[in-house]
Formats: sequence, structure tokens, C-alpha cells
Amino acid sequence: MNPELSSLLAIVAIAAAVPLLVGLLRIKVAQVVLLLVGGIIFGPSVLGLITVDTSISLLSELGLGLLFFLAGMELESRSLKGRSGKLAATGWITSIALALALSAVLAASGVIKDFAGFAIALTSTALGTLLPILRDNGTLGGRFGTYFMGAGAWGELGPIISIAVFLSTRSSWAALLTLLMFLVVSFVIGAVSRVFSTDKLRRLVRGGYSTSSQTGVRITMLVIVLFLGLSIGLGFDGVLGAFIAGILTRRIVPRDEESPLELRIEAIAFGFFIPIFFVVSGANLDINSILKNPLPMVLAFVALFVVRALPQYVIYRKAIPDRAERMSFALLIGTALPIIVAITTVEVNAGAMRASSAAALVGAGALTVLVFPLASSLLSRRIKHSVDDEPAELVH
Repeated sequence: MNPELSSLLAIVAIAAAVPLLVGLLRIKVAQVVLLLVGGIIFGPSVLGLITVDTSISLLSELGLGLLFFLAGMELESRSLKGRSGKLAATGWITSIALALALSAVLAASGVIKDFAGFAIALTSTALGTLLPILRDNGTLGGRFGTYFMGAGAWGELGPIISIAVFLSTRSSWAALLTLLMFLVVSFVIGAVSRVFSTDKLRRLVRGGYSTSSQTGVRITMLVIVLFLGLSIGLGFDGVLGAFIAGILTRRIVPRDEESPLELRIEAIAFGFFIPIFFVVSGANLDINSILKNPLPMVLAFVALFVVRALPQYVIYRKAIPDRAERMSFALLIGTALPIIVAITTVEVNAGAMRASSAAALVGAGALTVLVFPLASSLLSRRIKHSVDDEPAELVH
């Protein structure tokens, strides 16, 4: 068996084994953590059964893109308006201010090399990672869900835009102008798509869901790859294009077609591509530097809590009066990993970040995925959710 196929076999075997282990052994750990651990064990640092070459890297990139595409599709515009939007913006701006202050101190003392990348990484939220978990346990409904979507959207969109502007090879002004051009092009593509979305075409797409053509899925995958290509071609990270593609798709696809399309895209994404991304992230992790000196990872983990989670607990004190519910909310917002992986990959490849610093950040992000949702779930047991919450009230 050639190396590419044997590596892929090991990766998909891990992906298939993880949900079985979680279900049979009733492990109270997010599956993404076990996927990361599987990548570490079977990767170059331990068993060496996974070799991350260009083919595997491409599959991983598509997995990351689909993760952010689905997060963009889930984004509700109402969560970015009114009280929810104001609190979310305040929370992220507070986080970036704290992150910049902390990064400035660490850079001045020589602890870190990459000032901007480290600061941006501390402000992210793993919205795409958390959505399936929260959807499965019914947490996305009501007031809590609306606030979470608002804060989570800022925790993804803010860092994504910051990556595009401040971590680009261009100057910040040139990157900003290019970003605006990309957004305009995205808007034009969305507008043209609406014009050509005739009743006849919609019937054709709708009929394809029950045939082998799967026209809607194929068109959606075309959109994802197109926006990934546009984003990378303009010098940005692919997550920007994937996220915007998800937002546009949500607004173009008719409401009655969202469910069948989303179910099929989720099957492709979570069934194959997204697990590859997390396993490969584990395989790429410099676990030896963490084992030799775990302190940087622990400190990065604490920094993520202080910079991202703790401010939310204070800012949402009136919106979410119950302390247990508010801490549960804050811990979820402090959960981070995919954007950290994206940032560290870009910065290490550019020579702007040390591999040891990247490993500490990714390890800390993995710890948040392991610890924060679990702690949030334990706190949620003390919370009585009301099925009569009206999220629409939050946007007036």
C-alpha cells in the first residue's frame, strides 16, 4: 500500500473508531479531542503511521473549510443585532484589548516571537466545533442560544478578518483594500446567484435530492471550493472564504431546502473531511516540545480563559443573571481550536512563529475543547432551561 493511502487508512480508522469508543464506553469527552489524540499517537511523534503529505494536507484544508462553511450557514443575522450583537461586539473587543496587552508584555520579555498572531489566537471561539454538541443537547434554542451565536460569530469572524488584515504578506492597508474587494466580489456572486435562482432551477435542485445527481450538494461544493480558491488566491487564509461562502449559501438557499441540503453537507463534512482535519492537526502537533516543557501550554490555556472566557462572565452579568448559566456560557465562548490551528499554521510556515509556541497554543486550544465544554455541561445540570424563551425579543 502506498504511503498516501496507508496514511489515509489510519486517519479514517481513527475517525470511525472515535464515535464508537465514545458511545460504547460513554466517555464524557468531546470527539474532537479524541481525534487530536489519535493523530498524535498515530502521527510522526509516536507510531509514525500517518505521514502528512500534500494529498493529506489538501483533505485537511477541505475539512477546515467545511467546518467554517457550516458555521457560516448556522449564523443567524438576528444574533448580531440588538442587545445580543452589542454584547457580542463588546465581548470580543474587550478580549482583543486584553490579548494585545498580554502579547505586548510577552513579546517585550522575549517569551513569544509573534505578537499579532498570538494575540488574535487568544480571541477565537470554536463555533463550528461547538455547534454540533450544542445542537445535540438542545442548548441552541432560546435566549442562551441567541447570545451564544452572537458571541461565537464574533469569536470567529473577528479573528478571521484580523488574520486577513494583520497576518497577510501585504501591508495592513493593502490587505484591507483587498479584503474589501473580496467582500464586494462575494456580494456580487451572491446577488447574481439570486437572480438566476428561478423556480425551474429550484425545482431541478429540489428534485436532485432524491436522485443520484444530488445537484444542490454539487453546487454547494462548487461554491465552497470557489471561495476557498478566491480567498487563498488573494493571499488570505481559506477559512475566510469558507465562512463567507456559508453565510451566502444560507441567504441564497430557500428555507424549504435548507434542511435537506444541510443534512447532506453535514454528512460529507462530519463523516469524512472534518475528522481528517482534527486527526491531521494532532499529527502535526509538536508533542515532544510540549512533553519537554508543558508550562507554556498551561500558561496559554490560562491566557485563553482570562482573555476570552472571563470577560464574557462579567459583560453578560445582566443578560444572563444566573451565575452557573453565565459561567457555562463563558466557558463555551472561551473554547478555541480551529482558528488557533489556522493561525499557527500560517505563522509557522511564514517563519513568524516558533514551532514550540505553535504547539503550546494548539495544545492549549485542545485543552479548552477537552475541559471547557465538559465543565459547561456539568454547570448546565444546575440550570433549568425554559422552552418558552423568545429569542426574537433580544433583537429589538
